[in-house]
Amino acid sequence: MPLDRKREGSAMQHVFGPVSSKRLGQSLGVDLLPMKSCTWNCVYCQLGKTREYVTERREFYSPEEILREIRQALQAGSHIDWITFVGSGETLLYKGIGRLIGEVKKITAIPVAVITNGSLLYLPEVRRELLQADAVLPSLNAGSEELYLRIDRPAPGFSFRPHLDGLIAFRREYKGKLWVEVMLLKGMNDSDDALLALSEAMQQVDPDMVHLVLPTRPAPEQQVSLPDTERIERAVSILSAVAPVVHPVKGGMDLGGVVDLLEAVTAIVSRHPVQERELRAALLARFSGDRELAERTLQDLFSSGLFDSVEQAGEVYWIPS
Repeated sequence: MPLDRKREGSAMQHVFGPVSSKRLGQSLGVDLLPMKSCTWNCVYCQLGKTREYVTERREFYSPEEILREIRQALQAGSHIDWITFVGSGETLLYKGIGRLIGEVKKITAIPVAVITNGSLLYLPEVRRELLQADAVLPSLNAGSEELYLRIDRPAPGFSFRPHLDGLIAFRREYKGKLWVEVMLLKGMNDSDDALLALSEAMQQVDPDMVHLVLPTRPAPEQQVSLPDTERIERAVSILSAVAPVVHPVKGGMDLGGVVDLLEAVTAIVSRHPVQERELRAALLARFSGDRELAERTLQDLFSSGLFDSVEQAGEVYWIPS
């Protein structure tokens, strides 16, 4: 697959949305990386398997190009609650993210969030680049080396203790909102023992909030599945002793203000699989309940040839073709 195959069909190369999110409201996404550039090969990753680890930070794309797209998106006038730096892999591999954050804050008062797996926070220079962000959302999926290796499957040279130490060090230096994400996986980290170990590690990090997330999108490994409701509630109970826990209720997609539907849907699907049911509901809302128009538009979008579909747990998801 060519490096930027994911971006075909979209005028915007790096910016997508705004996308509706339970955690961040209407979030304008800024993707800083070529597809699947990552330090981990997580069992649950919605982007698929990491074919080749990337561990060296660099400026993958021109910062001027990225900033130009952000300005263009802001000028469109859509309601935006957060500008969210993400990556088709590990966001902090982009060397110079700190400059981008600083420049964005010069042109808008909209808060900036960064979503990261946190694997590079052991590096002081990486931590410094994030200090201007309003919120940082790193991952902590395990409280032990064994589960860290089983779930996150990091590149050679990465291990659990430096990951945890990086989070702890960042907490000491960072004055913004630290919201730690936990991907809860059935039969992996949802037992009492795993959750108690995770809680102990989380206490050392001292986050402002814990965001519990679930593997609701297609994952590269078949053994990945949703935990039972009882296990989700147990995780909320145990982790709530550390910080408030955001319960994993899925947000909806908002296509109401979108000018070019094909461009918008292509941009979103290129970054993560989209549930067809969610897309249908968003189109129905856009067309004020006109089911015939919503269904015809759905079929027209799929007929563009830019999408394929896969099924997981009885749900149909759109993925790039």
